[in-house]
Amino acid sequence: MSPSAPEARPRPGVSARKIASLALPALVVLAAEPLYVLVDTAVVGHLGPVPLAAVAVSGSVMSVAAWLGTLMSYGTTGRAARRFGAGDRAAAVAEGVQASWLALGVGVLVALLAQPLAGPLARALSGDPEVAGAAAGWLRIAALGAPGLLLAAAGNGWMRGVQDTRRPLIFVLGANVLSAILCPVLVYPVGWGLTGSAVANVVAQTISGCFFLYALVRETKQLRPNPQIILLQLRLGRDLLIRGGAFQACFLSATAVASRFGVASVGAHQIGLQLWFFSALALDAVAIAAQSLVGAALGGGSAEEATAVARKVTIAGGLSGIAVALLVAAGAGSIPGWFTPDEGVHAQAAIIWPWFIGLMPFAGVVYALDGVLIGAGDVRFLRNITLAAALLGFLPAIWIAYFFDLGLGGVWAGLALLILIRFATTVWRWRSGRWAVTGAAL
Repeated sequence: MSPSAPEARPRPGVSARKIASLALPALVVLAAEPLYVLVDTAVVGHLGPVPLAAVAVSGSVMSVAAWLGTLMSYGTTGRAARRFGAGDRAAAVAEGVQASWLALGVGVLVALLAQPLAGPLARALSGDPEVAGAAAGWLRIAALGAPGLLLAAAGNGWMRGVQDTRRPLIFVLGANVLSAILCPVLVYPVGWGLTGSAVANVVAQTISGCFFLYALVRETKQLRPNPQIILLQLRLGRDLLIRGGAFQACFLSATAVASRFGVASVGAHQIGLQLWFFSALALDAVAIAAQSLVGAALGGGSAEEATAVARKVTIAGGLSGIAVALLVAAGAGSIPGWFTPDEGVHAQAAIIWPWFIGLMPFAGVVYALDGVLIGAGDVRFLRNITLAAALLGFLPAIWIAYFFDLGLGGVWAGLALLILIRFATTVWRWRSGRWAVTGAAL
């Protein structure tokens, strides 16, 4: 039976248990990196408001590398899942080989560019010279972990495509637990301060990347770069890149605006933003399962199965968002204190909290449907709605907040517009069914 005629192969339905078997290990993998960042933020926060603000600024820049990794992971998952669903595991793994070559090249480039650009970027994003200097030093070191970070992303992508979530769990969790232990040791007993935080980041990312590279070498002997496949991956990644660029413009601009409201504001914004990223990636666990299962179903010719998966993960995403909102509401009085004892930061964090809680249920649905549409290869639509939400919602709102001195409430009102526009448009797309196109290739 050829992959071009997968509709002739009967496929079993996808149960909630199957979704959970992929989502739960993915949850740990997704949560490991932001959880480590939260630990890092808490450790650095006790050094004082300036180091905390420095991590906020430099962390926003390093999020560009994490964004590139997400693009690589998601694009690889969709392509590998279609091949796997069509019964061709070797072709699915080949997608991982080429994605890893691409990851290594981009990671080295990021590490090199960070050395001369760290200072100018930190000064552009910070309104305080002391914060800018500390942020630049942290960034130059932390950027050395970019190759490992992107190799791990590529590895996660192809393993999710072949529905292997156990090994990524071991690789990512092991590396991040090691560095979570290493971070406070380097910062305090060793006495490296902010530099120790950056070194611990590099250790986690490099170890994780090496684990995934080792797994790939054991899986296949066909390790040469294939420019044709890399080019196809880049074409698919183009729309994800533009979409991700819109997100980066939003969050970098938000940090820049928050910095103009003072050190306490940017510190509180860092806490809120890192909690948001942590919650978002945790909620994305069902989206990861959707990417794999939707891609495999469509690759195997079953639009009905893909539609059933979409319905189940949308419900799961909404319920998960409500659960996260309730947890955050319960911790409103104590969570900011985990990161810093500064009362000024606590007061600014109180402004963020209602926005965070109110948006999270909508975000849960949005992230689940993102997974469905990425798994289906419907990334052009996602690109367009993200650009619209950024240009018509988020960016105007936060710059209005700056010009009219509306503080962090104005910044987070922009985030609300970003989420609500995406919510309305992705729900419409899901209900239309236009995304469910079958076939082994994207």
